[in-house]
Amino acid sequence: MTDLQDAIDAIDTLKPIPPVATQILILTEDLNNSLTEIKDLILHDPTITANVLRMCNSAYFGLARKVESVHDAIMLLGLDRIIELVLTVSLSDTFIDEYKGYGLGEGELWRHALLSAHVAKTLVNHYGISANKHLVFTAALLKDIGKLILGRYVAFSLEKINILVHSRGYSFDETEKEVIGMNHEELGALIAEKWRFAEKLIYIIQNHHLLDKSARVNSETVLIYLADIVCMLMAMNTGVDRLAYQFYGDALKRMQLTEDDLQQVIIETNENRENIDGLLNLV
Repeated sequence: MTDLQDAIDAIDTLKPIPPVATQILILTEDLNNSLTEIKDLILHDPTITANVLRMCNSAYFGLARKVESVHDAIMLLGLDRIIELVLTVSLSDTFIDEYKGYGLGEGELWRHALLSAHVAKTLVNHYGISANKHLVFTAALLKDIGKLILGRYVAFSLEKINILVHSRGYSFDETEKEVIGMNHEELGALIAEKWRFAEKLIYIIQNHHLLDKSARVNSETVLIYLADIVCMLMAMNTGVDRLAYQFYGDALKRMQLTEDDLQQVIIETNENRENIDGLLNLV
């Protein structure tokens, strides 16, 4: 078991996300908050404004006319889409490194995060699931933030972890807890607390593999879990822990979904892979 204090202290070595992104995360937790407040945050941050204009005027969107202001961008793409773009570009730098402990090359953790966010969004939009769509999108991007630090400890302990996973039927996060003393969900929650994320977001990060049975009745947490499962089934940048997690059938029942529905989401996601890859290149 490693010195957990070293892992906790390492939180201070991470590059924090931009303050404007943190403020947006807090505001999007509650659907009753005014979208005008979020719009004002975006409008008054020069870096965010520049990035929004750069992205909107790229070939990726192929808009008929040049976007000259954030107001223009919102009129053409909608505020929901602009919020997603702002969060995507604000968080991308946090995840771009290589994480050898999890068998992830440079940028692969970020690719997985974006794919998860796309799948979560598809589940909400196509299946009429009642959820805070901004919170779900953000949680999908950030759910594995604990891997940013825990990866180095997993690398040192991978042989022991693999024995427990393959010989004794442990899930990967159970083995992290057993061997290292903390799993990536718990460490992710500590990072989220340190960075003053909203309580609902912290909860989803801490429970996105549904180890705690009580999380299986929280719709937004279950959505993130199912989005992660879809990405694992697609074998998309999931690393050494791919499919080394428990599948809870009651999670599907909770969302009134079937395995066929998940298969359909996989098909739709594959059909949109070019679009997702374009967004990766954009940021």
